[in-house]
Amino acid sequence: MKLEQIENVYFVGIGGIGMSALARYFKNIGKNVAGYDKTETHLTAALISDGISIHFTDSIAEIAPEYKNPDNTLVVYTPAIPKEHKELNFFLNENFSVLKRAAVLGIITKDTFCFAVAGTHGKTTTSSMLGHILYQSGVDVTAFLGGIVENYQSNLIGSGKTVTVVEADEFDRSFLHLHPNLACITSMDADHLDIYGDASHVEASFIAFSEKVDSKSLFINNGLPLDAVRVGVDDDSEFVASNIRIQDGWYIFDVKTPTDTIENVKLGLPGRHNLTNALLAIAMAKTYGLTNQQICESLESFKGVVRRFSYQIKSPDLVYVDDYAHHPTEINAVHHALRELYPGKQILAVFQPHLFSRTRDFADGFAESLSQFDEVLLLDIYPARELPIDGINSQWLLDKMALTNKRLIKKEDLITEMCKSSSTVIVTIGAGDIGEMITDIKDALDAKKN
Repeated sequence: MKLEQIENVYFVGIGGIGMSALARYFKNIGKNVAGYDKTETHLTAALISDGISIHFTDSIAEIAPEYKNPDNTLVVYTPAIPKEHKELNFFLNENFSVLKRAAVLGIITKDTFCFAVAGTHGKTTTSSMLGHILYQSGVDVTAFLGGIVENYQSNLIGSGKTVTVVEADEFDRSFLHLHPNLACITSMDADHLDIYGDASHVEASFIAFSEKVDSKSLFINNGLPLDAVRVGVDDDSEFVASNIRIQDGWYIFDVKTPTDTIENVKLGLPGRHNLTNALLAIAMAKTYGLTNQQICESLESFKGVVRRFSYQIKSPDLVYVDDYAHHPTEINAVHHALRELYPGKQILAVFQPHLFSRTRDFADGFAESLSQFDEVLLLDIYPARELPIDGINSQWLLDKMALTNKRLIKKEDLITEMCKSSSTVIVTIGAGDIGEMITDIKDALDAKKN
């Protein structure tokens, strides 16, 4: 089935961050869009307000009649959907075109100039920066993103037909469906071991992805074991950030490129990890042909991604930050940024582990990264697509943590316990449904502060 033949697109698991970006795209180009999801969230509410019909019961009867014609309906599903799902099996048994999200992205991007951003950490921020720089510079771009960009309050930037930016997702080896012209890899840490088994298979899949472009069209953080154009901070990379200062909450730095030096680049996102994310976006944009002025002006106006070091409260006596971090390396980056910005302040971290398998596979790393904070409130594991694993729970993780000031908290007691804390810097961390609580937490902390 060719995309131009499609009238209707039905999503099984429409509420996922990547799926919802695709749903918005198809709606924007004039297709009829509807779907199912298990849970009502802010994302599904936003899609419904955009005119997309969504239901929350796995029932064939809930599928509108116009989406039951296999001749003009494309079905898109996420690998997180269980094999016994009634709606998915209906579409499979009735010979619909049923594709994973990654395969659909591959079809969309095949005939475009495609930027693909891969990595176990940093790909959402990097791809959002890159999409923003291209869009603000007048490029005919569509960027499919894994987070809500503050500037647009959407996970889709633009509606261009000639250039695409996509997050190249390593989960389920999805990124191997893509057809990049320029690509980058932010990191290759072990993750998704429920899919890959061990770190060597993770690395092998990234190597396979890297081979989709030549070495001059691949950009990496210095130190990754690949032949590519390197970016780094104060090192021997081809794109190097130096003369780094912090002024009024901004990073200001110079970038040495293979051809010149870009002076006084301004970045409003904290944390050294965001310097390398910005360098990757800068390197790809410059290689594509944008001017230094276009890059600098666009980057300075980039406000960040929701749930990526998102300030909820920023006052002299109380700071509350929310972050999507769900891997020890990401938690370390959040901790480092907070210590850099607020030296000497007491920091409370609230963490909701995501997936039983990830908690099991990285328990020692989680314990070590969380133990760097002054105080930790730990929630139960968010299961997402998984069933419980015997012996793997938050109490087991809590017992591994070295700090003294740590407590296991039920979600319904979280806000009360947070308000009892004397910490003046607070961060909520995790990829589960803790993100749905942010507004209530902020309101409670504001009320306590005032």
